[in-house]
Amino acid sequence: MKKNNRISLLLITLLIAVVAIWYFKKEDADYTNITESVISFDEELEAELRESAKMFFGSLSDLPREEISSEKIELGKRLFFDKRLSKNETISCNSCHSLTNYGVDNLPLSPGDTKEVGNRNSPTVFYSSLHSMQFWDGRAEDVEEQAGGPILNPVEHAIPSEEFLEERLRGIEVYQALFKEVYPDSVQPITFTTITDAIGAFERQLNPKSRYDDWVDGDNDAMTAAEKVGLQAFIDNACITCHTGPAFGGIMLQKFGLHGNYWEHTKSEVIDKGLYDLTKDETLKYVFKTPGLRNIEKTHPYFHDGSVENLDEAIRIMGELQVGKTISDEDVHSIETFLKALTADIEEDHKSVDW
Repeated sequence: MKKNNRISLLLITLLIAVVAIWYFKKEDADYTNITESVISFDEELEAELRESAKMFFGSLSDLPREEISSEKIELGKRLFFDKRLSKNETISCNSCHSLTNYGVDNLPLSPGDTKEVGNRNSPTVFYSSLHSMQFWDGRAEDVEEQAGGPILNPVEHAIPSEEFLEERLRGIEVYQALFKEVYPDSVQPITFTTITDAIGAFERQLNPKSRYDDWVDGDNDAMTAAEKVGLQAFIDNACITCHTGPAFGGIMLQKFGLHGNYWEHTKSEVIDKGLYDLTKDETLKYVFKTPGLRNIEKTHPYFHDGSVENLDEAIRIMGELQVGKTISDEDVHSIETFLKALTADIEEDHKSVDW
C-alpha cells in the first residue's frame, strides 16, 4: 500500500513540476491586476488563483488515504515519545520533533543523547510523510526508513545496533503485548523493522489541514485577502519552481545557491557541502532536499544549518540565491503573510502519550 501511494505521489508531483514550467512560459494570460482584484474579491480571478493553487499544490483532501490500524498508530506514538529508544534514555523522537511545538525544537542544531549537537537542523516531522524523500540529503526513501536513522546515529539517539534496541524492547512487557497485537503473524514481532514501521505509521497521521486547504477546497473566507495576494506573489516570484506539491516542497533536490554562495548570505559558520558528503560527486556540492513550507511560520530557524532566524530574511535570501532576483519589500511581506495560512496544529490526542 505504501509503495503504491508513493508512486501516486511521485506522479502527482511530476505533473505539478511540468505545469510549473508551462506556467512561466505561457504568454497569453494576464495576471497583472490579480492583486487588486483579489482584494476586492473578484470571483473570476479568485477562481483562477484557486485553480493555479490546485495545479501547483493541491489539497490534502485529495490525497489517497492509507488504511492503518489504530493499534499500529498507537504503538508508533508510544515509541515516538519513548526515551528508551536512546542509549542513555535521555531523548525521544519527540525531543527534537516536539509535537506540542509544530514538530521542531526551534534550535539551529539539536543536542543528542550525549548532549553533543548534530550537524544539521532538525526539520519538522509534520507532513514529512508527504515528502518524496527524507533527510536534508534525501538519503531515505520514506518515514519508515528515516525513523531508523536517528536511532542508530551516534550523535543523536546513539543506540549502538539494531540488536541492542530489539533486546531492550523485548524485555518490556507492554511492548511484548502491543507488538504481538500489531504484528500477529511474525515469529518475533519486535524487530528493528517493525519498530520503525510503527513509528512511520504514526508519523503518517501528522498531516493536519490548514486554512489554505479549506480555501483551496472552496471556502473563500478561509484565507484573508492579504493572504490571497501573498499566494499570487508566491507564484509570481517563482517560489513554485521548487516549492510545489502537497507539502509545498520536499519533492526534489536542489543546489542551495544557484546564483551565489549560500554562506555569504546566511552567514553560516560551517560550509555544509550537502549531498556531496554522501556521494563525493562534485556536481552534487551544496545540493539539499527542498524543505516543505507548511507550518514554516513556526519552524524557525531556517535552512539546513538553522542559520537564519527570521522568515522574511529567509524569503529574501531565497530570492537572491535561488531565483536570482531581489524580491520587493511588498512581495516579501505578502509572501510571508500567505505562508502563515499554511500553519496548522495537530489533534491534542497526538501531542502526548498515556503511559
